[in-house]
Amino acid sequence: MAASAETLISDQHKVLDDEWTIVLPLRNNQRRKFPKLKSAEQQKEQTQWVPTDLETTQEREQLLMKKMQISIEKLEKSPFFTVFMDQIRGPEASDYFLKRTRSEHKLTMVIYGIGSIESYESPRLQLSLAILMKRRFDWIGEIEVFDPIISLTESKVLKGLGCCVLSVNEQGRRQVVNPTMFFMPHCEAELYDNLLKTNWKYENLKQIILFGNSFEKYEQHRSVFGCSGLDDSRKHIVSIQPFTKEFEICTVLDDYFRAFHGSSWHFFYH
Repeated sequence: MAASAETLISDQHKVLDDEWTIVLPLRNNQRRKFPKLKSAEQQKEQTQWVPTDLETTQEREQLLMKKMQISIEKLEKSPFFTVFMDQIRGPEASDYFLKRTRSEHKLTMVIYGIGSIESYESPRLQLSLAILMKRRFDWIGEIEVFDPIISLTESKVLKGLGCCVLSVNEQGRRQVVNPTMFFMPHCEAELYDNLLKTNWKYENLKQIILFGNSFEKYEQHRSVFGCSGLDDSRKHIVSIQPFTKEFEICTVLDDYFRAFHGSSWHFFYH
């Protein structure tokens, strides 16, 4: 990077009013300062979760499973999916995936904020993409899913598709131990920020693969609106920007714009 670590930190102090940093190792044995942000409040305790909609029937579950199967087949045959897979396997992005998938452990895929797959096509397409990735890549292990609006019908169908529905609302605060993929298309900024804040050290962040809203777009928003456009829910997103490699997703066709527009792959400490 052209700018020095000291310059980066100085600039970030102006925006975020940080007061302390931690020191991270570099390959050439130099040390890079990395801003550690003040916590505005203590983390909320994780809460047990049960579906709010407990009404279900076999017919309703079968209908939703059929919708999901149609969505998976449609996506798999689409130009969007071909381009999506080509990007992962391409010469630029593949190296970033390889560094995080060469572990002896299969990557857990954690899906936050999927929305209602029964009511809307976009969540079905997003879930279909996650399922197809698991089918194509042997380095993806278990798929764990959570959204507070998931119904009992959706929970049963998700399990039928090979996913594990979490019984705890982690609010994005999953601390990684091994390389982990977080699949979070179109989530609220606070959810991304919770994930970063919980893993706010080099050893954790470098193990994360994140699919979600473009962090560059958040940075552009801050540049346009200044400090007034930066709230507590985005501090870590903005601060991690200099240490992030981002690959934007190409939606290719309008059919997939609503489900995937503005989405990117993110790798930290590339």
